[in-house]
Amino acid sequence: MAFFEDFCKSVVALDKKIRFAGIADGDGTLEGVSERAGLAPIMKPEERAQYAITAATRQYTRLRWEYLLGKISYASSHYSKIIRATIPIADENRRLAHVLLLSFDPDADDFHQIITKKIIPLVKQNMERFMQEAQK
Repeated sequence: MAFFEDFCKSVVALDKKIRFAGIADGDGTLEGVSERAGLAPIMKPEERAQYAITAATRQYTRLRWEYLLGKISYASSHYSKIIRATIPIADENRRLAHVLLLSFDPDADDFHQIITKKIIPLVKQNMERFMQEAQK
């Protein structure tokens, strides 16, 4: 879908340390992706699709604990070759609409600032559209 592809391109353009952005629906089906130009992807498309499904499943688990732990803004995993992060896009009732999948260069020591100061504000700006797309 054009909105998801355009959104992912906008995310990748936010910072040179962002390698990849993808949007999956609540079931983990990829709806749009973008990669930084000139990169050799670490994952094949089939592996990326499997990752999206598991990421969506994990988000449901995390959202289940928000009532006790507080609202989750993102989750991250640090690998030797990459930093991965997921941002749940949920409605006010904690119902998962989409998951934003991200990857960063492994030396992106400021990935927290990139997520909190650049990416999350962009998600919030587009929240109404994300919720509209989830209802289609």
